Amino acid sequence: MTPIDRRRALRSAAGAAVCASLAGCTGGTDGSPRAGTVPPPSPAAPSSPAAPPPPGGRAAPAARRFPGLPAQITHGPRDRDRVALTFHGGGDPATATALLAEAERANARVTVLAIGGWLDQYPHLARRILDGGHDLGNHTQRHLSITEMPEDEAYAEITGCARRLHRLTGSIGTWFRPSRTQHATEPLIRLAQRAGYPHVLSYDLDSLDFTSPGAAAVTRTVTGQIRRGSVVSLHFGHADTVAALPALLDDLDRRGLRAVTTTELLS
Repeated sequence: MTPIDRRRALRSAAGAAVCASLAGCTGGTDGSPRAGTVPPPSPAAPSSPAAPPPPGGRAAPAARRFPGLPAQITHGPRDRDRVALTFHGGGDPATATALLAEAERANARVTVLAIGGWLDQYPHLARRILDGGHDLGNHTQRHLSITEMPEDEAYAEITGCARRLHRLTGSIGTWFRPSRTQHATEPLIRLAQRAGYPHVLSYDLDSLDFTSPGAAAVTRTVTGQIRRGSVVSLHFGHADTVAALPALLDDLDRRGLRAVTTTELLS
């Protein structure tokens, strides 16, 4: 496929994303079901990550501790030519698949923080993400304002998504990122650790793609601020992100920056 053909295919996916595109992580639903459409999960902790692998594939990697790193991670090492593109998992599954395929075409790997309700709707995407060599993590069950919740409700949001990930992949996922906030509070970090996540994954570069500024603006924002070790916040389900990705990946390649999973970034 030529670069023009690739961009045409991504633009087609972007057109589909316009219909499904919703507000972003800090101010909208990120493609997740509306509040109330997914029953609140039980606050019980997810079953052990050591359970047998699900049918159709080996168990996914478990969350792991990185010695010497803080409980809340915003970026990786600044002395290596690596960056992490992290996608909030929601929205049109065709758009998600197109984005993953484009990343793989460029030999890039990404991190997907999936919403539990999205996985309920499209369970096959969990295995698709992992089979592409990408990281898969937890972005809460319903994508509500988790920092405004009582602790028991916030814990249920974390464990609800963790249980879905575990059922689909044999693991609760490698990362947790809270919904509708860039940074977790200290109580929220403790809840995530109680649920089995040694670290909370934040980011140091917000693409602002959820504001629908246009593909060129998304590309400018990311390429203008990215540097070694950056963790970039992006979203599935937004047309501008789909359209911006080829140019963004080409720019990283020209600058000698590799897009890797967050696990690889920190290893």
